[in-house]
Amino acid sequence: MYVVFGANGNTGKVVASTLLARGKKVRVVARDAAKVADLAARGAEVVTADVLDVKGVARALSGAEGAYLLVPPDAASTDLVGRGRKIVDTYVAALAESPVRHAVVLSSVGAQHAAGTGPIVITHYAETTLPKAKGTTFTFVRAAYFMENILGNVPAMKGDGVLPVFGGGESYPFPMIATKDIGEVAAEALLAPPSEHAWIELSGPEEYALADAARFASKTLGREVKPLVLPLDAMVPTLAQFGFSANVAGLYREMTEGLGKGLMAFEGKGKAVRGKVRLEEVLGPALR
Repeated sequence: MYVVFGANGNTGKVVASTLLARGKKVRVVARDAAKVADLAARGAEVVTADVLDVKGVARALSGAEGAYLLVPPDAASTDLVGRGRKIVDTYVAALAESPVRHAVVLSSVGAQHAAGTGPIVITHYAETTLPKAKGTTFTFVRAAYFMENILGNVPAMKGDGVLPVFGGGESYPFPMIATKDIGEVAAEALLAPPSEHAWIELSGPEEYALADAARFASKTLGREVKPLVLPLDAMVPTLAQFGFSANVAGLYREMTEGLGKGLMAFEGKGKAVRGKVRLEEVLGPALR
């Protein structure tokens, strides 16, 4: 049986769905059972638990042969990194109570760096801390920038014909990946546990620039969409308008600066894997 945390999110839902389609027993974990009702209808067992509750997480892991672990985002957090570290520590403590032979962990491009990458430092902490859970072998999936992150700009592209880009670099291609590919690769990794800790560096079929996203949007909408370069100093107040806390917005600014400094690059560690989903396939349905 496989346990999937974050099963109501973009990657966890795909992991659970892929495993169910392969005929595997799946236990999905969520704070609200109603949010995973579709998976329950397909035969998944549902456990309600908070990822900050050691006993709840241990109960969810009990009897599992594999688990998909991640640190769920929280745009309103006033201490996102501290919260992320507590969640990682919760997993370690829970695995001590309910050992699992193998766990796949959603990590990130740039996770090799201990600082300067904004929220990605949480995945660095995860990669260096989770192996303290004796008896569990980990596969860390270092995923590239989520293509779905661009979807937050759909209203601006449809309404104003612009794709906001903070700090420039709109013509610079960098690794991106669709969450569908992340979930499918993570599920396959669960089904093929390694003999020792492993890393997968996961990117899309090719690198894309944000100017490419604007070009795909232009083609789909039948009108010109241009990248709109905004000063980096505008990023925090802009994100605040969309409900991000000052703490989280500041971390995203740091991550954007890190991208410009070349920190959002793969280390060359483990196995390099290319996904199949193209950027236009992600953008198209949201723009139509």
